[in-house]
Amino acid sequence: MDDERRPRRTEENNVRDEAPDVSPFGPYPAPGTSVRTAADLAASAVALADESTQMARSVAHQLLVREGRRLNEPLPRPSGPRIMVVANQKGGVGKTTSTVNMAAALAQHGLSVLVIDLDPQGNASTALSIDHHRGTPSSYDALVDGVPLAEIVQTCPEVEGLSVIPATIDLAGAEIDLVSMVARESRLRKAIHAYPPVQADHEERVDYVLIDCPPSLGLLTLNALVAGDEMLIPIQAEYYALEGLGQLIETVEMVKAHLNPGLDVSTILLTMYDARTRLAAGVAEEVRSHFGDQVLQTAIPRSVRISEAPSYGQTVMTYDPGSPGALSYLEAAREMALKGASA
Repeated sequence: MDDERRPRRTEENNVRDEAPDVSPFGPYPAPGTSVRTAADLAASAVALADESTQMARSVAHQLLVREGRRLNEPLPRPSGPRIMVVANQKGGVGKTTSTVNMAAALAQHGLSVLVIDLDPQGNASTALSIDHHRGTPSSYDALVDGVPLAEIVQTCPEVEGLSVIPATIDLAGAEIDLVSMVARESRLRKAIHAYPPVQADHEERVDYVLIDCPPSLGLLTLNALVAGDEMLIPIQAEYYALEGLGQLIETVEMVKAHLNPGLDVSTILLTMYDARTRLAAGVAEEVRSHFGDQVLQTAIPRSVRISEAPSYGQTVMTYDPGSPGALSYLEAAREMALKGASA
């Protein structure tokens, strides 16, 4: 009687009881798999994923440590101060972000760096924890009133070896104030060359002067172009950036012809680079084909950490030194410094 009541083993039951150990459908029940077996498989998959994640994190940490050691090797000091203008009339391409992070990266390698904030928004001053409320001695006073930079400069509290000429909202009116002045386009150049650390001997002098410009081609940017010896142009890896770059190069050629023959576009930095898109790769290829060795091999990726850092009054170099954004700026600074030394 018991044998008659017992259900007969059908082919379907055999498939159910002999379900494979690994399901090709991941954590979801495969056809012919019992519920309990599917739950076990799901738990195993989660455990395997956790283990793989831990392994990936371990490998990534080792790579970051190794890369960090290489990037922290000392950089050569340039033979003279490198006065670099960070400019692009297109907004939102990473001018200020690149200025402060490249400056911090160079200073962390033991070099002496001066950042001059010429943007009325004062974002570079904010990122470097520099006081720049209205009434603070700023780059406006140097341009309009001729105040020496030595009376304006502040020391960055987060990065040793980094000093800053802050910008205040007063700069918004500097364009109008400068119009009636004699030699209005060369006032910043005179201020920089009168700054004692720029003229000091090899041991005490400033190695790099980075000038952060506003997103326009007005008198403030013109002052920077006349004052600088080199240009660092950040370019967002998008199509509109190529159009803006052409206009900027035309302006640079005009400045070279009439005001500053020694100005050289030495460095182009790709920013906000998304390696997952063909557009970014296409823009990078286009820029490299036109400018060749002027374009740094290192591209700065899109990074939340880079965007978060200024809200804490820091650069990404101190906010999250091990992040991909920080390592990219370290590598870009190293590449720029070594290129300048070989030149």
